[in-house]
Amino acid sequence: MPGRSTKVCLWMIPACSDIWRRDGAVRDTLGRLRYRAAMARKKRYLTATMADGYVKTIGPTAARLTHYWRIVAHLHDGKTEVFWGHASSAKDAAAKEALTEQAAQRHGWQRYEFEVVALTEH
Repeated sequence: MPGRSTKVCLWMIPACSDIWRRDGAVRDTLGRLRYRAAMARKKRYLTATMADGYVKTIGPTAARLTHYWRIVAHLHDGKTEVFWGHASSAKDAAAKEALTEQAAQRHGWQRYEFEVVALTEH
């Protein structure tokens, strides 16, 4: 029909996060809310101190991390490789140990050390 606008008002579509502004541009309201929520969370610095004295600092982060894990793999040629990560629970971090055993067999590591420590906030 001539004279009628062909724009579709996205607010009429259920479960749509986009809305129309007066100038016709589209903005993502949920994206803005997620950004504001992330900015509102307190940024923290987390520290893990391993048994051998190595200190790893993570941050600034708003993620809810509680544990740090590290794998030191001793290769057949005398070299070492270090793999590390962090997890949101002790259970998640400890679950990596079973995967480490499989990786050691697959890649032919002579031995490996797997450590999990709690993160402290400072």
